[in-house]
Amino acid sequence: MGDVLGKVLVVDDDEVIRQLIAVNLNLEGFEVVTATDGQDCLERVLDVMPDVITLDVMMPFLDGWTTAQRLRAEEATSHIKVVLITARAQDDDKVRGRGIGVDAYLTKPFDPAELIQVVRDLAAGREVEL
Repeated sequence: MGDVLGKVLVVDDDEVIRQLIAVNLNLEGFEVVTATDGQDCLERVLDVMPDVITLDVMMPFLDGWTTAQRLRAEEATSHIKVVLITARAQDDDKVRGRGIGVDAYLTKPFDPAELIQVVRDLAAGREVEL
């Protein structure tokens, strides 16, 4: 077993997408934990303490925007890298994401290789283009 590249919390209400992201990151050497929505993410994040969180924007109960804001607002989670994944790629969404302090932004449908590279860079402490 090689070194784990980092721990990722994958948050998406769509099970197919959640599993797709989890499997791709797992194969790449990341330890992956999943959550079904923003509320689930916030309840689990302190137990998991991931290096990176991939966060779907459109989710029931608590959307990705609100979840990201709450992660940034808490000292214990403010350092965790956040990748927003959304079907909406308008410039104002990216501006909003930057305002919240998310670290990266991917548009569905995304290229799994691009997702892996973004997560790998963030887990290694490198900046990515937002």
